[in-house]
Amino acid sequence: MREIVVDTETTGLDPAGGHRIVEVGCLELIDTVATGATFQAYFNPERPVPSGAEQVHGLSDAFLADKPLFADRVEEMLAFLGDSRLVIHNAQFDLGFLNAELERVGRPRLENGWVDTVSLARRKFPGQRASLDALCERFGIDNSHRTRHGALLDAELLAEVYLELSGGRQRDLGLAAAVAAPVESGGAITADGRPVRPARPHAASAEELERHAEFIAKKVSNALWLRE
Repeated sequence: MREIVVDTETTGLDPAGGHRIVEVGCLELIDTVATGATFQAYFNPERPVPSGAEQVHGLSDAFLADKPLFADRVEEMLAFLGDSRLVIHNAQFDLGFLNAELERVGRPRLENGWVDTVSLARRKFPGQRASLDALCERFGIDNSHRTRHGALLDAELLAEVYLELSGGRQRDLGLAAAVAAPVESGGAITADGRPVRPARPHAASAEELERHAEFIAKKVSNALWLRE
């Protein structure tokens, strides 16, 4: 199943108050595993970035001044999203901003299904912190390079968190790491470099069949499977 992890950075907390998106980051998943396909864009918000917001994501007025408007890349973003389910941390926030931007450029609201990883985390770990940093810590995901928020960086971390919330690498009981890969000799090796042994034959030989028949004749009287 194709899903898209989505994150946004904004000038503030409320699109109804005139705040705008300054960055969108999207990452493609197939069956909860990242494929490497991404969409990322910075946008000129057409308004000043408050100092508090800049401290969160580090995107200044000067940096954003020459970036495209949301309208300039909206078609590219929508094409990447397609009709796939969206995976979002605190979905109401990001969807609120995305739909406000879409409305501003005359496009319909997103109708994609979505998963809120905050809600997933709170159901799985009631009473525990559900921030992205807290979940990275819980699952042992390295987020040391996350000194500030960034839409694509956060989407990449969220993809790992979502995998763990969905059952993690334990879902396949570790079998994925042992899938054989072809080699030039025509044989195969496992992920840890060991050769794959061919299946052993299990059919009984003629001699074994004869010895079995002799054993049955001596030890089992009136065997059911020998009756006509």
